[in-house]
Amino acid sequence: MNATTQPAVLLIHGGFVDGSGWRGVYDRLRAQGHRVLIVQNPTVSLEGDVTATKQVLDEVDGPAILVGHSYGGAVITETGSDDRVAGLVYIAAFAPDKGESVNTLIADPPAGAPVPPILPPRDGYLFLDRDKFHDSFAGDLPVDEAAFMADSQIPWGVDALAGSVTEPGWRTKPSWYLVAADDRMIPPPAQRQMAERAGATVREVSGSHSVYVSQPQAVADLIHTAVQSLG
Repeated sequence: MNATTQPAVLLIHGGFVDGSGWRGVYDRLRAQGHRVLIVQNPTVSLEGDVTATKQVLDEVDGPAILVGHSYGGAVITETGSDDRVAGLVYIAAFAPDKGESVNTLIADPPAGAPVPPILPPRDGYLFLDRDKFHDSFAGDLPVDEAAFMADSQIPWGVDALAGSVTEPGWRTKPSWYLVAADDRMIPPPAQRQMAERAGATVREVSGSHSVYVSQPQAVADLIHTAVQSLG
């Protein structure tokens, strides 16, 4: 599969952050010759984020691989049934089944699992406790970088968490999953369970929920493998 026919790569961020966190992954994939586009989700509703993703898909002449981090996994799962999507890559992400949402997946956490420091909703939006952001979301990043991420949070809409998947793309498309073994937002056992259910090809690294920022090479390597596999 050459550069003109291989799938483009769309990077989809999760809640509380924006697409700028993909810069390290973007640079590495571009250096390998991949066409890479970044979706800036409004994170107000799942439906709206699927629409935003499809708007970027419209820019691609040919197939695409969707890569989702965290809540972005729900977005790529719902978008994945689109005929233009060739495969799905989950990075420490939610992979809901039909009728599931992020809300249902986090409703019954495993005993002893860390509880994400999500503050009570404010005007229909959620934020993480800034003082606990580093430990919970970005434990393997420098303190100053985690502080910047905490202070530049994007409001995450309650409706986005509640959005249910209708036709999970991983049921008909090949998928890959990178488990972050030190994640304190989505428990690693839950990640492994979702990956197994989806029939995903799994890799695991020692990393926080911000593994896409802290270990861009590991993330880019998995995406590159996915693209090559589809060849």
